[in-house]
Amino acid sequence: MTMIRTLRIQGFKSIHSESITLGRVNCFIGANGVGKSNVLEALGVLGAAANGVVDDESLLRRGVRAGLPRLYKSSFASERTPAHIGVAVEGEAGEAYRVSLLNPLDSPEPAWSYKTEVLTDGQREVVSDGERNKKNLNHQAGLAALKLVDLEPDNLAAQLMQRLQEYAIYCPNTPTLRGIAPDMQSRAPVGLNGGQLAEGFAALSKHLGNNDDDPTAGEKLDEVMALIDWVADIQTTSHGAALLSTKVPRTKWMLKFTDRYMVKSRNELTAYDASEGALYVIFAALLCLLPQAPRLFAIDNLDQALNPRLLARLTANLSGWLRHNGEDRQLLFTAHNPAVLDGLDLSDPEVRLFAVERNSNGLTCVRRLELTPELAALNQQYPLSRLWLMGHLGAVPNV
Repeated sequence: MTMIRTLRIQGFKSIHSESITLGRVNCFIGANGVGKSNVLEALGVLGAAANGVVDDESLLRRGVRAGLPRLYKSSFASERTPAHIGVAVEGEAGEAYRVSLLNPLDSPEPAWSYKTEVLTDGQREVVSDGERNKKNLNHQAGLAALKLVDLEPDNLAAQLMQRLQEYAIYCPNTPTLRGIAPDMQSRAPVGLNGGQLAEGFAALSKHLGNNDDDPTAGEKLDEVMALIDWVADIQTTSHGAALLSTKVPRTKWMLKFTDRYMVKSRNELTAYDASEGALYVIFAALLCLLPQAPRLFAIDNLDQALNPRLLARLTANLSGWLRHNGEDRQLLFTAHNPAVLDGLDLSDPEVRLFAVERNSNGLTCVRRLELTPELAALNQQYPLSRLWLMGHLGAVPNV
């Protein structure tokens, strides 16, 4: 498989027209409300289209906020309202998938209609505009999804569509990570809000702890544990009821932490009582390190609940964790905490930082921040986090 290199978005929410060149790790920073999450959601819309239908259910399954068509489509006083929403991606070898989608603003249909749809493997078109516009086609059903049965699994177009179909936006929250609130979008290895964290950690421990074929597997597990400095051991158990009040909701499987500093007779606690930072670290590690996780995924607000120094350490591990299961794993994430920048190695071309801002007309603009000689010189004096706060990188609120 190859990575997605280019994402193009037209007429989606605050994004009038943008083209973004992606790497392995892609961090989007900016003020609140500038459209960072809209970038992630546009890719979610394309993922739904790749699966054959774009409606509220298919969008919610991918972590995209469901809304009225008039809220999905760009609307700016300075620009003409686009006739359709367009999203496209292109891979490293020229494989590409693009769609344009329609839905009446005043009388919306349950499912969006495909105006155009093109899928190519870099050598030939698997689906073309002409096929998509045949009168006898159901315009609310994707043709490319049906064509996949005719493609070999190693065909680049088939692999691209698989990546898009698996894509989801994860947005964990503390009650779900603790296991006291249900995850409305449950999936393997972990739900979009952090459900099944205990089951996911059991799979991670098995994958990394008993992998004799990979001498680096144990090192990766050690890297995860090193980020939770108060923990001596973490286990997944179904016998943790004695560690919880009977009034606390619980799932069958629970995480059990052993605190290295407490007396041995009373040093065990579940995710309900553990530091929430530990849960967010484990959550990110599962998505990066488990082979059954999506090869392309997003985390909205990666930095929530994390101490700045811990956040920088976590961010520094992301690229290596993703590469552990293949060179084609990709992550997009948003963040507001400046410390996230200090974990990004911008000398690595596969680690990319994007400043997201709105221009004077309100349109979302996405700009890649590269380590230019000027920025590198400033970075010798100040960390990137400080440069962001000082205004040298842009992407700050106008307050």
